[in-house]
Amino acid sequence: MNVMDIEFPNLGLYLKDVPKTIHLFGSFTIAYYGIIIAIGICLGILTAAHLAKKYGGNSDIVWDFAIYAVIFSIVGARTYYVIFSWDYYRHDLLSIFNLRNGGIAIYGAVIGAFATLFVYCRVKKINPFKLGDFCVPGLAIGQAIGRWGNFMNREAFGEYTDNLFAMRLPVNAVRVRDISESIAAHMEEGAEYIQVHPTFLYESMWNLLLFIILMTYIKHKRFDGEIILIYLGGYGLGRLWIEGLRTDQLLFPGTNTAVSQVLAGVLVVFAVVTEIIVLSVRKKKKNSISEEK
Repeated sequence: MNVMDIEFPNLGLYLKDVPKTIHLFGSFTIAYYGIIIAIGICLGILTAAHLAKKYGGNSDIVWDFAIYAVIFSIVGARTYYVIFSWDYYRHDLLSIFNLRNGGIAIYGAVIGAFATLFVYCRVKKINPFKLGDFCVPGLAIGQAIGRWGNFMNREAFGEYTDNLFAMRLPVNAVRVRDISESIAAHMEEGAEYIQVHPTFLYESMWNLLLFIILMTYIKHKRFDGEIILIYLGGYGLGRLWIEGLRTDQLLFPGTNTAVSQVLAGVLVVFAVVTEIIVLSVRKKKKNSISEEK
């Protein structure tokens, strides 16, 4: 198996010489990871602008907000990763700023985006829940596309599996620290590849499904912020089980507990409880108005 190959043997799919980068003008190199992330961001913004225009919002505000959201999402993604990988960075602080070596976490990006949303809307004196409802379907499709950057980088994979979607990667193409004991134990003698869950694919497909649900339901939403809650609960539910498969989990210091898995569970509970409370309050108000009449 060539170091640049990626195989899905149970699907009969054998990809040869899958590149990680593209070379321009002979010397300038761009990672496909960055290109794919950029495509996801652009499509996400276009989706949000489209929804704003279609459902009575201001698409210009979406574009203006997107500038800040992208910047602080990147900051949030890197900060989140560094905080929970501090043992790796504390001896070389300058490496914190070297994004070309990887090291961003999508939850940090989501946190950065939502923090930016509420600050931006407070400054502009607009409804953050209405704007957020336009933006989260774009966030979902952006994540669905962005996960293919992990595919190109041969990262964000799971434990050993022999299921239908089992993926084989050359050992020399992945980080040693991502090869778990379980994966190593299932390596055939003399084999130069590992066989794992393609968790990037699972999450990409989950986010695509979530995107379809959000795009379908947005015209039926019952209150501003409901699409945000569906996104948070839906994404959290998927991440809760997918994160449990991955070998590159960010852990709480001194524990074997995955940070993203705990956060995913919290988001699911928060989304469900908040939805119930808001609908209950709305129902009481509606009944009260009916009684007064």
